[in-house]
Amino acid sequence: MTDELTPAERYTAARLRAAEEATALAPFREMYDFELDPFQIEACKALETGKGVLVAAPTGSGKTIVGEFAVHLALTQGRKCFYTTPIKALSNQKYTDLVKRYGADRVGLLTGDNSINSDAPVVVMTTEVLRNMLYAGSQSLLGLGYVVMDEVHYLSDRFRGAVWEEVIIHLPDSVTLVSLSATVSNAEEFGDWLDTVRGDTEVIVSEHRPVPLWQHVLAGRRMYDLFEEKSTPGDGQSGRREVNPDLVRVARMESTRPSFGRDKRRGRNNMREADRERERRQRSRIWTPGRPEVIERLDAEGLLPAITFIFSRAGCEAAVQQCLYAGLRLNDEAARARVRSLVEERTVGIPDEDLHVLGYFEWLEGLERGIAAHHAGMLPTFKEVVEELFVRGLVKAVFATETLALGINMPARSVVLEKLVKWNGEQHADITPGEYTQLTGRAGRRGIDVEGHAVVLWQRAMDPGALAGLAGTRTYPLRSSFRPSYNMAVNLVSQFGRHRSRELLETSFAQFQADKAVVGISRQVQRNEEGLRGYRASMTCHLGDFDEYALLRRDLKDRETELARQGVAQRRAAAAEVLEKLRPGDVIHVPTGKYAGLALVLDPGLPAGRTGGHRGLEYHDGPRPLVLTAERQVKRLAAIDFPVPVEPLERMRIPKSFNPRSPQSRRDLASALRSKAGHHDVHRHRKQRSAAADDIEIARLRAAIRAHACHGCDEREDHARWAERYHRLLRDTRQLERRIEGRTNTIARTFDRICALLTELGYLSGEEVTDDGKRLARLYGELDLLASECLRDGVWEGLKPEELAACASALVYEARAADDALPPKLPAGRAKEALGEMVRIWGRLDALEDDHKIKQAEGVGQREPDLGFAWAAYRWASGHGLDELLREIEMPAGDFVRWCKQVIDVLGQIAVAAPPDGTVARSARRAVDGLLRGVVAYSSVG
Repeated sequence: MTDELTPAERYTAARLRAAEEATALAPFREMYDFELDPFQIEACKALETGKGVLVAAPTGSGKTIVGEFAVHLALTQGRKCFYTTPIKALSNQKYTDLVKRYGADRVGLLTGDNSINSDAPVVVMTTEVLRNMLYAGSQSLLGLGYVVMDEVHYLSDRFRGAVWEEVIIHLPDSVTLVSLSATVSNAEEFGDWLDTVRGDTEVIVSEHRPVPLWQHVLAGRRMYDLFEEKSTPGDGQSGRREVNPDLVRVARMESTRPSFGRDKRRGRNNMREADRERERRQRSRIWTPGRPEVIERLDAEGLLPAITFIFSRAGCEAAVQQCLYAGLRLNDEAARARVRSLVEERTVGIPDEDLHVLGYFEWLEGLERGIAAHHAGMLPTFKEVVEELFVRGLVKAVFATETLALGINMPARSVVLEKLVKWNGEQHADITPGEYTQLTGRAGRRGIDVEGHAVVLWQRAMDPGALAGLAGTRTYPLRSSFRPSYNMAVNLVSQFGRHRSRELLETSFAQFQADKAVVGISRQVQRNEEGLRGYRASMTCHLGDFDEYALLRRDLKDRETELARQGVAQRRAAAAEVLEKLRPGDVIHVPTGKYAGLALVLDPGLPAGRTGGHRGLEYHDGPRPLVLTAERQVKRLAAIDFPVPVEPLERMRIPKSFNPRSPQSRRDLASALRSKAGHHDVHRHRKQRSAAADDIEIARLRAAIRAHACHGCDEREDHARWAERYHRLLRDTRQLERRIEGRTNTIARTFDRICALLTELGYLSGEEVTDDGKRLARLYGELDLLASECLRDGVWEGLKPEELAACASALVYEARAADDALPPKLPAGRAKEALGEMVRIWGRLDALEDDHKIKQAEGVGQREPDLGFAWAAYRWASGHGLDELLREIEMPAGDFVRWCKQVIDVLGQIAVAAPPDGTVARSARRAVDGLLRGVVAYSSVG
């Protein structure tokens, strides 16, 4: 057999080579110094044939190559390409990459902060910017050929995901869409939807990691492999992966440590001492290593650079300090000099007087040693410097929160997970397989590392089997978070009219998924109906109509339940009435709950519509007093803590110097509380006579049950059990039928409710958008309708720029902490009045949404404005210094800058939407100037 080709085969091969060289892909491949992977080539070829593509591949696999090919095609064809990303930092990074390749004259950038060369043929932008362009009918859309949606799995994001669907639905049909996603388990379903709304779309899924990932557990001084390859008998080749038995043994050993009790039997003392010695030796090998110890271990094994994920900002900062105190140094003198030079170059625009308050010198010391933190509370400039130094290999250990895993290009050789539990905003919960995959996906740098390493630190009670399940599962389903909004409604009606808008919304991925789910529910209904027929036969009684008898029994039970509920409601109403009369300084006895006992009222927490008028002071669900307990805890109580009325036992003076965050302050006041009211003997509330005992309806039902023919049946209780099962299954079936009805046309029904509310408020008139509606169309954000109502009612007329900045902050700010805090500090005068009026308008809108069945719990409607940043915005816009302000508001510099930029963004919208001849537009522009200074104004791009 010869390797030489026949003339015919050589001719065919030459023709194939010539055909490939004639494609746009051939010169594109030559721009890279490595061979493209099969999935990249497949996606690029599909793009060149005019198809849209969905590429789902692991982090670090190089799926952005496909997006860059779309840029190449657009430039080759003389068309435009918009490259969209979910976050500004990723937009800045992609802009820098494309400028290096194509030149600054051919690439532009559009984010909330920057506008650079926006008329370029290639523009990088955040997804929200493209959505706004589509609604505004921007001229920049002319000639648009390709849109790349990087990190399209953000579509699942609860707060911003709807923007991705809006863009996908509203892009002109002539635009080819390139969707780049992390590995999701329902890529085919998402691809089917894209095929429906965008036309021919190729779905390319790659599970292959270009750099293999090894999983480890670090326990004490030893690094255990998580998996062990088991060879298949006979062929000598590796087969299935199993959990490392050594690791299982360690877990079992820790969970079965002997307990040494007193034993006086002869010979046991020597045995006990031997067991103790063995336990000491075992325990000396099993512990959770400290952070400096982990970095030293990784350094010794050549596993740096590494990213350690800590699900806490404070934990990230503490980790850096621990490494510095331990004397850890990962850079030599030459690297230290390069770090200092780059840092000084990148931070030259930050005012000198602000460097100290920003912790610049401590941050720089860590960077020079090759150690840094990375989290959302940092100054954006500091984060960007950390990213650049890490990519250059000048920072070798980064302690980061999980936000780093979302899109930023910072691959490492190793990734360390301290814990497998994180706070999800409501509780501490185990991380999901999707989150684990996303975090560990950073390990392994393509073209640099032969393999990547994911290291999980040993924790007490760790289950290696559960960890293996987490590491081996690839379940990360894409779920739509799409919901219509007020701004979306007026923009859609303006462009397409109500009927066509309704049809467009029915094409959303949310409705697509809901309709698919209905099929499974319908099958369950059919199975239930078969069961109902069987139950009905079993409950038949020869003495009479058992269904009628069972109905009487159910009516009796329902009546008793209703009376019990009414009793609870009456007692709670009486308790709420008393709570509304409480004043700061009242001493009460909390009757039940976790904080039962003596308590001092710090803030009565009056319900919405009463005095106060700002977040933290009024609640929509009744009084929620903030109290100091006798055990020194400051807590916000709820109605459930007061099942019976309470009366003040004493009055106490609360010192003006009292600080609920100070342990000493709480201790002193709690001691005074015990001294003042500890002698009170509070009696338990006596249970009152049940209302059921005197109820006429209950007496009638009991008599009817005794008189019914089936009451005398020997098998009555057996029939009753079948009847109970029948009616329980019937209730479940009716519920499933309602779910089917509820899932059909859900998005359109929500849109109809929103349009009805907007019609009532005068923003829509039939198929027309009114002048007020056109103003609403220019306001984007969660509180778009509230902002529009404030403009219409003239709430902000005559405000100074700094006062308007305070008001605008309430439209965007959301506190990270819970409500267990005192009311926020507010600027006095006109600003405070305007903020109070904003809350009153929100209360009116909230009631109106209730009337129209628009529910915030379903992601639709207006949340309550949060006034927690009003004082900071007011002071900064007034010209106060950063040092003084950050001490006042107790907020990280990065958070302060981020919120200021969001306030600037909404002020820009207000300036456009407000009447041009009024005071609001002028004040909004001046407020932007007042906020856009110092660290807020500094940007590393452009």
